[in-house]
Amino acid sequence: MLAVFEKSIGKPPIELSLPAVGRKCLNGSPEEIAETFRSWRSDSTFYCLSDSNFLALSHEGENPVYPRSIVVMDDIFCIFSGALYNTCELRRHYGLSRQATEAMIVIEAYRVLRDRAPYPPDQVVKELEGKFSFILFDSKASTLFLSRDRDGSVQLHWGIADDGSLVCTDDPNVISEACGKCYTPFPPG
Repeated sequence: MLAVFEKSIGKPPIELSLPAVGRKCLNGSPEEIAETFRSWRSDSTFYCLSDSNFLALSHEGENPVYPRSIVVMDDIFCIFSGALYNTCELRRHYGLSRQATEAMIVIEAYRVLRDRAPYPPDQVVKELEGKFSFILFDSKASTLFLSRDRDGSVQLHWGIADDGSLVCTDDPNVISEACGKCYTPFPPG
C-alpha cells in the first residue's frame, strides 16, 4: 500500500525533516513516486485524489496472514492491512452486516466518532483488537488518519518527499526509494 498527500493535508512531524549528517531527503515528487510504485507493482490500483494526492494498493508480496484491502465509502478511503480479531463484536456494535470487512469497520468507527462526538482519533483505535495498520482519508473533511496496532506488528512507514508531501507505505523499499533517509516506522498505536 502507498499513500502520498500534500503537506497541507498530511502534516509530517518536524523530526522527519530535521537535517542530519549524511541524510538525503530529496528523492522524488509525488508523480515520480507513483511511477516507481507502478513499475515495481504492475498489479497496483491507484485512487487519484485532488492536488496530486493519491492512494495505491497492490497485492504483490502480500503476507497471507496480513492481507491488504481498500474500501471507499461516502468519500472516505481506507487502505487496511492485517486482521482484526474482534470483527463480529465490532460489526454488532456499529450495526454492520456480516459481510463488512475490516476496512469498512474502521471507516464506520471513524464516521461515528466524527459525526456524533468530538472524540480524539485514538478512540477509534482503542476498540480494534488485532494486528493491523491502516491509512484513512476523509476527502470531504481533508482529514488523514494513520494507525498501527499496539504492538506494531504490521509495517507502516512514513516519510517526506522532495516537495514536502507525506509518503506512507507498508514497504520499506518503497519508502526508502521515495524519501531517501527522511522516513521512519510509524509509531505503534
